[in-house]
Amino acid sequence: MGRTHSYEVGVRWTGDRGTGTSGYRDYGRDHDIEADGRPGLEGSADPTFRGDKTRWNPELLLVAALAECHMLSYLHHCAVAGVVVTAYADAALGSMEQEGNGGHFTEVVLRPRVTVASPDMVDAAVRLHEDAHRDCFIASSVNFPVRHEPAVRAEAVA
Repeated sequence: MGRTHSYEVGVRWTGDRGTGTSGYRDYGRDHDIEADGRPGLEGSADPTFRGDKTRWNPELLLVAALAECHMLSYLHHCAVAGVVVTAYADAALGSMEQEGNGGHFTEVVLRPRVTVASPDMVDAAVRLHEDAHRDCFIASSVNFPVRHEPAVRAEAVA
Protein backbone atom coordinates (compact mmCIF):
# COMPACT_ATOMS: atom_id res chain seq x y z
CA MET A 1 0.00 0.00 0.00
CA GLY A 2 1.27 3.49 -0.86
CA ARG A 3 1.75 6.47 1.36
CA THR A 4 -1.25 8.60 2.33
CA HIS A 5 -1.08 12.38 2.12
CA SER A 6 -3.59 14.80 3.62
CA TYR A 7 -4.43 18.34 2.54
CA GLU A 8 -6.35 20.58 4.91
CA VAL A 9 -8.04 23.68 3.53
CA GLY A 10 -10.32 26.09 5.34
CA VAL A 11 -13.26 27.73 3.58
CA ARG A 12 -15.13 30.51 5.39
CA TRP A 13 -18.26 32.13 3.95
CA THR A 14 -18.15 35.93 4.09
CA GLY A 15 -21.30 36.67 2.07
CA ASP A 16 -23.87 37.24 4.84
CA ARG A 17 -25.55 40.56 4.04
CA GLY A 18 -27.40 40.66 7.33
CA THR A 19 -30.22 38.23 6.55
CA GLY A 20 -28.26 35.05 5.84
CA THR A 21 -29.69 32.82 3.15
CA SER A 22 -33.24 34.14 3.57
CA GLY A 23 -33.60 34.29 -0.22
CA TYR A 24 -31.63 33.33 -3.32
CA ARG A 25 -30.74 36.97 -4.08
CA ASP A 26 -30.22 37.92 -0.43
CA TYR A 27 -26.76 36.51 0.19
CA GLY A 28 -23.33 36.90 -1.32
CA ARG A 29 -21.32 33.99 -2.62
CA ASP A 30 -18.03 35.42 -1.34
CA HIS A 31 -15.76 33.30 0.80
CA ASP A 32 -12.15 33.03 1.88
CA ILE A 33 -9.98 30.00 1.19
CA GLU A 34 -7.11 29.40 3.59
CA ALA A 35 -4.37 26.89 4.22
CA ASP A 36 -1.85 27.06 7.04
CA GLY A 37 1.08 29.33 6.26
CA ARG A 38 -0.11 30.38 2.80
CA PRO A 39 -1.64 33.54 1.39
CA GLY A 40 -5.42 33.38 1.33
CA LEU A 41 -7.55 33.27 -1.79
CA GLU A 42 -10.70 35.26 -2.24
CA GLY A 43 -13.39 32.96 -3.60
CA SER A 44 -16.90 33.34 -4.92
CA ALA A 45 -19.26 31.60 -7.31
CA ASP A 46 -18.95 31.90 -11.06
CA PRO A 47 -20.65 35.14 -12.18
CA THR A 48 -23.29 32.99 -13.91
CA PHE A 49 -24.34 31.88 -10.44
CA ARG A 50 -24.42 35.37 -8.88
CA GLY A 51 -20.73 35.35 -7.94
CA ASP A 52 -18.07 38.06 -7.98
CA LYS A 53 -16.08 37.93 -11.22
CA THR A 54 -13.00 39.37 -9.49
CA ARG A 55 -12.66 36.35 -7.19
CA TRP A 56 -11.58 32.75 -7.80
CA ASN A 57 -14.43 30.27 -8.25
CA PRO A 58 -14.37 26.48 -7.84
CA GLU A 59 -14.47 25.88 -11.58
CA LEU A 60 -11.41 28.08 -12.18
CA LEU A 61 -9.60 26.45 -9.26
CA LEU A 62 -10.23 22.97 -10.70
CA VAL A 63 -8.85 23.96 -14.10
CA ALA A 64 -5.90 25.67 -12.38
CA ALA A 65 -5.21 22.55 -10.29
CA LEU A 66 -5.10 20.40 -13.43
CA ALA A 67 -2.81 22.83 -15.25
CA GLU A 68 -0.53 23.25 -12.24
CA CYS A 69 -0.31 19.52 -11.56
CA HIS A 70 0.51 18.76 -15.19
CA MET A 71 3.19 21.45 -15.26
CA LEU A 72 4.87 20.20 -12.09
CA SER A 73 4.76 16.59 -13.27
CA TYR A 74 6.08 17.65 -16.68
CA LEU A 75 8.99 19.66 -15.24
CA HIS A 76 9.93 16.64 -13.12
CA HIS A 77 9.95 14.30 -16.12
CA CYS A 78 11.98 16.78 -18.17
CA ALA A 79 14.58 17.18 -15.43
CA VAL A 80 14.94 13.39 -15.08
CA ALA A 81 15.20 12.95 -18.88
CA GLY A 82 17.77 15.72 -19.31
CA VAL A 83 15.38 18.02 -21.19
CA VAL A 84 16.14 21.58 -20.09
CA VAL A 85 12.94 23.65 -19.96
CA THR A 86 13.59 27.38 -19.89
CA ALA A 87 9.98 28.63 -20.12
CA TYR A 88 6.52 27.16 -19.58
CA ALA A 89 3.11 28.81 -19.82
CA ASP A 90 -0.33 27.26 -20.14
CA ALA A 91 -3.66 28.68 -21.28
CA ALA A 92 -5.92 25.90 -19.98
CA LEU A 93 -9.60 25.76 -20.88
CA GLY A 94 -12.27 23.88 -18.98
CA SER A 95 -15.71 23.09 -20.38
CA MET A 96 -18.67 22.48 -18.08
CA GLU A 97 -22.21 21.48 -18.99
CA GLN A 98 -25.01 22.70 -16.75
CA GLU A 99 -28.02 20.47 -16.19
CA GLY A 100 -30.71 22.10 -14.09
CA ASN A 101 -29.16 23.06 -10.76
CA GLY A 102 -26.20 20.72 -11.29
CA GLY A 103 -23.71 19.96 -13.97
CA HIS A 104 -20.35 18.47 -14.72
CA PHE A 105 -17.12 19.17 -16.52
CA THR A 106 -16.99 17.60 -19.96
CA GLU A 107 -13.27 18.17 -20.54
CA VAL A 108 -10.25 20.29 -19.79
CA VAL A 109 -7.76 21.13 -22.50
CA LEU A 110 -4.25 22.05 -21.40
CA ARG A 111 -2.33 24.14 -23.93
CA PRO A 112 1.20 24.38 -22.57
CA ARG A 113 3.73 26.46 -24.49
CA VAL A 114 7.19 25.16 -23.65
CA THR A 115 10.64 26.45 -24.53
CA VAL A 116 13.61 24.12 -24.27
CA ALA A 117 17.31 24.93 -24.35
CA SER A 118 18.21 23.05 -27.52
CA PRO A 119 16.55 21.91 -30.76
CA ASP A 120 17.58 18.31 -30.11
CA MET A 121 15.34 18.33 -27.00
CA VAL A 122 12.10 19.23 -28.78
CA ASP A 123 10.92 15.71 -29.69
CA ALA A 124 11.50 14.35 -26.18
CA ALA A 125 9.88 17.45 -24.68
CA VAL A 126 6.73 16.78 -26.70
CA ARG A 127 6.63 13.08 -25.73
CA LEU A 128 7.13 13.80 -22.02
CA HIS A 129 3.68 15.39 -21.84
CA GLU A 130 2.25 11.85 -22.01
CA ASP A 131 4.31 10.77 -19.00
CA ALA A 132 3.37 13.93 -17.14
CA HIS A 133 -0.32 13.29 -17.77
CA ARG A 134 -0.05 9.69 -16.61
CA ASP A 135 1.59 10.74 -13.35
CA CYS A 136 -0.52 13.83 -12.59
CA PHE A 137 -2.40 13.13 -9.34
CA ILE A 138 -5.21 15.56 -10.14
CA ALA A 139 -5.81 14.34 -13.71
CA SER A 140 -6.00 10.75 -12.51
CA SER A 141 -8.64 11.81 -9.96
CA VAL A 142 -11.22 13.37 -12.28
CA ASN A 143 -13.91 11.58 -14.30
CA PHE A 144 -13.66 13.62 -17.49
CA PRO A 145 -11.00 13.81 -20.22
CA VAL A 146 -7.97 16.04 -19.78
CA ARG A 147 -6.48 16.64 -23.21
CA HIS A 148 -3.17 18.23 -24.12
CA GLU A 149 -2.28 20.48 -27.03
CA PRO A 150 1.37 21.26 -26.30
CA ALA A 151 3.65 23.40 -28.40
CA VAL A 152 7.38 23.05 -27.84
CA ARG A 153 10.10 25.20 -29.36
CA ALA A 154 13.81 25.59 -28.83
CA GLU A 155 15.39 28.81 -27.65
CA ALA A 156 16.47 31.12 -30.41
CA VAL A 157 20.16 30.94 -31.16
CA ALA A 158 21.80 34.25 -30.26
